[in-house]
Amino acid sequence: MAISTTIYNIFFRRNSIMVGSAFAGAFAFEMAFDTVTNKYWEAHNQGKLWKDIKYKYVTKDEDEE
Repeated sequence: MAISTTIYNIFFRRNSIMVGSAFAGAFAFEMAFDTVTNKYWEAHNQGKLWKDIKYKYVTKDEDEE
């Protein structure tokens, strides 16, 4: 019961703190989700991405222009 009371007093007692916690949690979730999905995508498509095959198509002269 003490844990639930502490959580209530910290996060839900005031509306402004609850809304701020919701926004902070959503932002943190978005950052974590984007990082995980990008890592998965890069691992799943390794060798097919532009950063992996760029050396085949771009020469030094084209890179300087």
